[in-house]
Amino acid sequence: MELAYQGTENSEITDRQNVVLMKKALMSASTGDSDLYEQLVGTMHIAESKRKSADGVADGVGLLVTSLKALSGATHYIDAEQHGRLLSSIIGMSMWEHDPIVMDVLVEFIVSLAGSSGRYVDLCLEMLVSNFIPNENYPLERLRDSRGIAKKKQVLGRVHGALKDIADLVPLAPSRLFRIIIDRMPNMFTKESVMAVYVESMFRLELSAIGELVGGGTLIVAVVDRLIELDAEIGWDYILAEDSTKCIFEMELEDQKTAVDFPGESLTRKGSWGEMMADKLDTLMVLTFEHVKTCENSGRWVEVFESILHSFEKTVLPTYKCKFTQFVMFYACSLDPDGCGARFAYWLGDKFFFSNDLLTRMSSVGYLASYLARARFLSTSLVACMLERLVHWCSEYCKISIGNMDPNDQTWLYGRCRHHKLFYAGCQAVLYVLCFHMRSIMDIPRLKSQLLLLPFQQILKNSFEPLQVCLPSIVQEFVHQGSAAQLLDESTSIGFDGMLESEFSKAFGGLERLDMFFPFDPCLLKKCDSYIRPNYVYWSTVRTSYEIDEDEDGISSDDDDDDNDAEQKIAPGEESLEGGKPQSFDYLDDFNDSLGNMSITPKNSFHWKVGGEISKFPMQMPSRIRPSMSPESL
Repeated sequence: MELAYQGTENSEITDRQNVVLMKKALMSASTGDSDLYEQLVGTMHIAESKRKSADGVADGVGLLVTSLKALSGATHYIDAEQHGRLLSSIIGMSMWEHDPIVMDVLVEFIVSLAGSSGRYVDLCLEMLVSNFIPNENYPLERLRDSRGIAKKKQVLGRVHGALKDIADLVPLAPSRLFRIIIDRMPNMFTKESVMAVYVESMFRLELSAIGELVGGGTLIVAVVDRLIELDAEIGWDYILAEDSTKCIFEMELEDQKTAVDFPGESLTRKGSWGEMMADKLDTLMVLTFEHVKTCENSGRWVEVFESILHSFEKTVLPTYKCKFTQFVMFYACSLDPDGCGARFAYWLGDKFFFSNDLLTRMSSVGYLASYLARARFLSTSLVACMLERLVHWCSEYCKISIGNMDPNDQTWLYGRCRHHKLFYAGCQAVLYVLCFHMRSIMDIPRLKSQLLLLPFQQILKNSFEPLQVCLPSIVQEFVHQGSAAQLLDESTSIGFDGMLESEFSKAFGGLERLDMFFPFDPCLLKKCDSYIRPNYVYWSTVRTSYEIDEDEDGISSDDDDDDNDAEQKIAPGEESLEGGKPQSFDYLDDFNDSLGNMSITPKNSFHWKVGGEISKFPMQMPSRIRPSMSPESL
């Protein structure tokens, strides 16, 4: 039964005749005489065979178009059990293999079938979602040329149009579509180009008219989850192999560059698993950045940022070895500095101050320190406000904890790193941020006055001795700048000098030292870096308090103008926190030491003195994230 040739001069009558024949063929499957149905199934196979043959393309396409168009008018007669072979042959068709005329009638059939009965909605949705990506026979290299790009546009335009049409016919379809999209999402073993096309469709759907109905705007959360999976597969050997000079301090002493020896194989392997994962992650993150930027311009920014923040809390924050995915949040904040950018800083602060989970608090303060130090788009006033909150929290911690100590008990000294890691994390966050921002804060009179009033001596000179525990590179840089800015008195510097080579210093710097993770160290993914760089603070650009400017030699400077620019409007909540009450500290016994592996340990951490004296040059600050080379934290 070749329906394409049931001809008459009137094409409208021909279509009607074909629909009638289709209905008869479908009904015949339930009777003893199923010849018409078998002919119909055969017609679909013949049409597909002719389409693939060299001399029968036109006949095959015409037969498919006529058959599918007639079936679209008879979908109410289709039964999944009786017409399973017919449905399978149609549902299994890939639009990527067909001309636009076939795509159109195929979409018409799918929409008609979904509207005919609720039992076929999921089947139709799955068929459309399967066309988010090319079928396995499609040459993937075509996706990069003009023909492939045109084909992708033709296919995805019809797929998303059909999804909208089905949603209009079946209001519950979008809610069912979300689970189908998540279940069919390519895994991390899928080729990069295929993953990219699928994610593009997810983002396109989220921006569409039915986007808010599909998962409540959480498709981006699913994408971030996949980014995390890829991120976890990238080992440090690949990061170092990509460019080993980017994984050390930018201004590190050259004679120290061989302090850590990595296996030669990890430095020379090309085409490795880590490299493939990094390329996929880089591509998907750029797509995510572009989607976030589009949302910021389209009026859906509030909902999308809430989804990103939720994803950060549930997946990124607990992933302690996350290397790159966190930059999705960094980029999102850079698009709205005064709103979302400031909000994220306060959110991290609240997680550190008020969360009941110790691991969450440790991770949050690491993110907070790195974010405040590296985000160029944050105002100096906001940075100063968050520093004030951290310093007062550390001060209250000291009052409560030291007051409960037995001054005659010396055994606690050796266990203080393990029992008071939260305090040391808070202190290190303060020191780290000030290494980046001490000069900019001190250049603004109002903020300088606030900074000088903070109880630094109280938190740095006590029985906890945080200057012995925190990372040596950060401590030495902080002391160097703090002394130059008169933030620290002479006794602090002298005491610090005397403690460097002490017995306790060696103990804390060895097996029991604190290894902290600064997650917004420079991003090593090449394509992502171009999005992050304009809003990023690199250590090489930081003005330190011990640098001598030209204006100090009598030459004019633009500092006065810089002061006015730096003292931007204060975000809500940037008030003085004097007198604030800290929460109780009854959580110090249990802690998972896996966080100790997140380190930015410098190569010259143990080279503090030159010729028996402290070097006049400060130990260089981290410029690239790198794995810990220190022993495991206990």
